[in-house]
Amino acid sequence: MIKLYNTKTRSKEDFAPIDEQNVRMYVCGPTVYDRAHLGNARPVVVFDTLFRLLRHIYGETHVTYVRNFTDVDDKINAKAAENGRDIRDITDETIRWYHEDMDALGTLRPSHEPRATEYIGPMVAMIADLVGKGNAYVSEGHVLFDVNSYGAYGALSGRKLEDMRAGERVEIADYKRDPMDFVLWKPSTGDQPGWESPWGYGRPGWHIECSAMALDLLGESFDIHGGGLDLTFPHHENEIAQSACAVPHGEFAKVWMHNEMLQVEGKKMSKSLGNFFTVHDLLNEGVPGEVMRFVLLSTHYRSPMDWTEKKKGEAEVTLRKWARFARGIPASQPDDDVITALSNDLNTHEAITVLHRIFAEKDAGRLRASAQLLGLMVDVNEEWLEPPEFQDIKREIVALVDPILEQLNTARSMKDYMSADQIRDRLRELGVFPNMVDQKFVWHYTLQDPARARDKDAPKEGFLGAAVNIAGWLREELKELQEALK
Repeated sequence: MIKLYNTKTRSKEDFAPIDEQNVRMYVCGPTVYDRAHLGNARPVVVFDTLFRLLRHIYGETHVTYVRNFTDVDDKINAKAAENGRDIRDITDETIRWYHEDMDALGTLRPSHEPRATEYIGPMVAMIADLVGKGNAYVSEGHVLFDVNSYGAYGALSGRKLEDMRAGERVEIADYKRDPMDFVLWKPSTGDQPGWESPWGYGRPGWHIECSAMALDLLGESFDIHGGGLDLTFPHHENEIAQSACAVPHGEFAKVWMHNEMLQVEGKKMSKSLGNFFTVHDLLNEGVPGEVMRFVLLSTHYRSPMDWTEKKKGEAEVTLRKWARFARGIPASQPDDDVITALSNDLNTHEAITVLHRIFAEKDAGRLRASAQLLGLMVDVNEEWLEPPEFQDIKREIVALVDPILEQLNTARSMKDYMSADQIRDRLRELGVFPNMVDQKFVWHYTLQDPARARDKDAPKEGFLGAAVNIAGWLREELKELQEALK
């Protein structure tokens, strides 16, 4: 039984999907005008992990996950005006960046990734319906939702209208009946993106897009709506209000889930503090996406997450250790305790604790399967198993061995088997093993475990020493062979 904390009821509840054959989840996606920072990545990783759990429990083909792209927004307009670029070029480029960065974090693509501009028709239809029902009104080219027409407004965030009017920063405009009324449609000038509507040329407000897309792709009632805690009000509050009024016989989302915010070394991420960085920045600095994912999952999603250099380093050591241990071992079955931890309101911190225990028990197949349920140890890059200082030496080895191997193959083709055997035997002595494939030699090398390079107690003539010896010998031997075989 999965239990999830429901923001709407402020309690942890047994999760009972509306239809076990089609479990449905909607998560608010990015506004696509710039690179995603690490805080933006947290909900992506959190709800990707929930997506994986739901697929494991109910079956991969029985879960529908929708995450939208907001590609019409004043921030996008401002960037286009600043750079003199076409809006579509900016949004297409940013979506491509987003996919590249989130793929690097090991996240699965959602079932649907709708763009807001593809759903203008459904948004206009929903707005017209709200106007017809008296839940929205037209004023000076704007269409606004009348918050006083929905009695439960504020229930999700636990706020009262009178308190919000007094304490919130809201847009004061003459065309509003109430300061808390929010925009469903607004007029566009000639240099702004816009579409024809019953209220004139304009574009949708932010909140209406998620309601229209969720209704179209998931139906009048669906199981889970997720996003960052900062979206609870006003975005999610407004979504509920307009959806409940547009489709009063539907439930919209049964369970509302919100992840807490991210800090850096105990402080709020901010450009002014110099601690602001994107996922792309970290990838360029050589931080693997799997390390980022591990750190993000090491804290429960409803607790503030603190990104630190120490956590990053510890995550890298742990993942390298696990990857070397499970190298070449296929996944078996996830551990029941990992499933139990994730089923308990997505307790990824507890699940990782169980992974440490499985490693101690030396069950590589179960470790890999359990880690993969968290999106870890899915695709292991061979370079991930080697210390960074070895990678340059590895490239040098390849550059030196290949020409020698050509000489070996040339010697065999000339039936100079004595020279060929001498080259082969010398290579073998140094850990390079030529093997005959399709009448030609290819090769692999076998050296000490790269982990020894980090072992302070390892012999001085350890892994790196052997690698350097091979590279040095090959460098000299190549010169001699080239002269001898001319």
